[in-house]
Amino acid sequence: MGTGGWIILGVIVAVVGWVIITYNGLVSARNQSQNAWSQIDVQLKRRHDLIPNLVNVVKDAMGYEQETLKAVIEARNKAVSASGPAEASVAEAALSQATSKLFALVENYPTLRANENIMQLQEELTATENKISFARQFYNDSVMGMNNSVQAFPGNLIANNFGFRTGTFFEMPETEKAVPQVKLR
Repeated sequence: MGTGGWIILGVIVAVVGWVIITYNGLVSARNQSQNAWSQIDVQLKRRHDLIPNLVNVVKDAMGYEQETLKAVIEARNKAVSASGPAEASVAEAALSQATSKLFALVENYPTLRANENIMQLQEELTATENKISFARQFYNDSVMGMNNSVQAFPGNLIANNFGFRTGTFFEMPETEKAVPQVKLR
């Protein structure tokens, strides 16, 4: 093989190597964003599991607030059945609003404010909200990395040919960006 043949062979090996590295990078980015979504899903399930306990604890004492309890359960059920980041963000925002309203109403019931179960559930929900927030940030960072890999040249050449798609960010609706202030004491 002459010099020209070695140069052509070197170019082919370099191109094949670049395709393999780029493809593996895209697979890694996709898997990381899927893993990040799974972490959010775990925290959301924990949140969904805490809500019925909260409603059960307060439902007897809040006899005149049944509409609020019903709204919390409906919001929880919609959040449980939501699929994908876009639908889940809207449903979770509605659930956050409903639970915030519930905690605000608990203020009107001194026996509930002093109830240890309520205090414990509120602490668990707050801790879960914080975990969801961190998981959401990690997920969005992963999606951004995936989207950069899929959309940037020359990676987009490989992404388009192998069916890689951009991810959807887990975004908060505008109505949820204000932090609710609820105090039980």
